[in-house]
Amino acid sequence: AELRARLRAVRHTVLVLSGKGGVGKSTFSALLAHGLAADETKQVALLDIDICGPSIPKMMGLEGEQVHQSGSGWSPVYVEENLGVMSVGFLLSSPDDAVIWRGPKKNGLIKQFLRDVDWGEVDYLIIDTPPGTSDEHLSIVQYLSATHIDGAVIVTTPQEVSLQDVRKEINFCRKVKLPIIGVVENMSGFVCPKCKNESQIFPPTTGGAEKMCQNLNVSLLGKVPLDPQIGKSCDRGQSFLAEAPESPATLSYRNIIQRIQEYCEQHHFQEEKIM
Repeated sequence: AELRARLRAVRHTVLVLSGKGGVGKSTFSALLAHGLAADETKQVALLDIDICGPSIPKMMGLEGEQVHQSGSGWSPVYVEENLGVMSVGFLLSSPDDAVIWRGPKKNGLIKQFLRDVDWGEVDYLIIDTPPGTSDEHLSIVQYLSATHIDGAVIVTTPQEVSLQDVRKEINFCRKVKLPIIGVVENMSGFVCPKCKNESQIFPPTTGGAEKMCQNLNVSLLGKVPLDPQIGKSCDRGQSFLAEAPESPATLSYRNIIQRIQEYCEQHHFQEEKIM
């Protein structure tokens, strides 16, 4: 009941999933939050439940920040007035500390994040999850089932090794009745800045995300090309979208973010009509 009361002020909730680690899921979560918060009328919250590998504090330029307790719960750490962040990284004494916890303790922290963080009124809650389908995913879906989840965005790279795990992720979503907003193909080709020639760093040997989405009847939200500036911006805790507005990757991100917003608004409208 406490959890439901806390999350009643959240309008849209989007989970970001991936089958494999290292495909750019946290980068996508961070840039999705930045992209949504570019509209100053929107309040955006980014929750990092990748408990053993929290990279969101670094990517958002918040390393070394601490969580403060107020009368109404834990206060998120703010990047901008309309962009708040919460991560287990803020609870560690050093960014190099290892979190060696079994499932129940992780689940307890996730529940505490959902119940005790005072986000206030939020338009979008973005939840960055660990790779795969583990305890954390089951817990977050179970805890949020009392409220409203718009759906999940699944991040992959073009090669079959990544896609085979995404198929498992899609089946997981269907089993737990988590709507799939769509798939993002990250690291999709690289355009040489000198000669403008495009190379496939991760060749889509089985047709990439496009073919997989057709086969499984899932939306492909877009393809994001590799841009070395993305890694540099993330390491410095800056928004790549703001630092490289002309990059093909930024244009791709903007289209994807717009599609996610449209999905959420439509979804919300349909729910209101049903109610």
